[in-house]
Amino acid sequence: MAFLETKHVAFRGISACVPKHIERNIDAYQKWGDYTKVRNIIGIDQRHVGGKDICTSDLFYGAAEKLISELGWNKEDIQAIVCVTQTPDFIQPPVACILQNRLGLSQDCFATDVPHGCSGWVYGLSILTSLMQTSFIKKGLLFSGDTASKVASPDDKTTLPLFGDAGTCTALEYTDEESPIKFALNTDGSGWDKIIIKDGGYRNPINEKSLEKVDYGDGIVRNNTHIVMDGMSVFSFAISKAPKQIKDLIEKFEINREEIDYYCLHQANLFMDEKIRRKMKLDEDKVLYCIEEFGNTSSGSIPLTLVSRAKEDLRSKHMKLIGSGFGVGLSWAATYFETENLVIPEIIEI
Repeated sequence: MAFLETKHVAFRGISACVPKHIERNIDAYQKWGDYTKVRNIIGIDQRHVGGKDICTSDLFYGAAEKLISELGWNKEDIQAIVCVTQTPDFIQPPVACILQNRLGLSQDCFATDVPHGCSGWVYGLSILTSLMQTSFIKKGLLFSGDTASKVASPDDKTTLPLFGDAGTCTALEYTDEESPIKFALNTDGSGWDKIIIKDGGYRNPINEKSLEKVDYGDGIVRNNTHIVMDGMSVFSFAISKAPKQIKDLIEKFEINREEIDYYCLHQANLFMDEKIRRKMKLDEDKVLYCIEEFGNTSSGSIPLTLVSRAKEDLRSKHMKLIGSGFGVGLSWAATYFETENLVIPEIIEI
């Protein structure tokens, strides 16, 4: 296991931006039958869906503009941005370059993309805080999120009800006083094909067959540009790897488990996350959920959950938190971090 500790970087704020348009799963699922049983498993009532006119950079921009304004930061002082997304506006250029220009940041700005999924906020946090503690960069922004609804087939009952769109922005600042941020990071690339979009990269470029819909039966119709998940393999992976990693993180860094205010898991589906919670013997009030309102928003799910479910505590208290992300790759990542009196704007809708 790759353990990591970064020092002298403080959280200053977190914001989130979602599309205004809401799709209710009870309506979307009608062509396949009764949604009640599925709802009891995945726990999702609705999702914010951007459609063709909203891309990931639009959500990142909305989240950043509001957060920068409420922080009172001078944009010239922001010297690094890291964008975690698997649904960039283009294959080239990076979203980070688009945002540097659109936000009006200085050209003296480090900017890069990280094409990670469900574990991506934690991975991105480890990258940006590592950069900041070893450089002269004083202020940085971590973006994470996806327009994940774009990769789900509208005719696939196994993926359509799952994915919502969201973009988040986490503001970080170098300091001499802040508590270290602690990480546990893992990868098992033998499961690379368990969550996959088969065509569209350079191994399998888009071709005349890529857009042909294939009926796999039982309400599953998709083409090779849509996401495919091996549900049982992913479920087994998540409920075995995530609890052990969190336990290892706590033991490695001698974290007092009783002092942790909240655990924030990647919002994969309710059944999976509840299995993890019960396996770890965590009290219900210690584990945050926003999946019923936003669905699975990929790398945006941990900060979106914090913003939507713990904003008053984050705004007014010193908090001790654990975040855990797990999924595509296969990869999984956990972090322990502390915050105090964060700037948390109300969720932006565009």
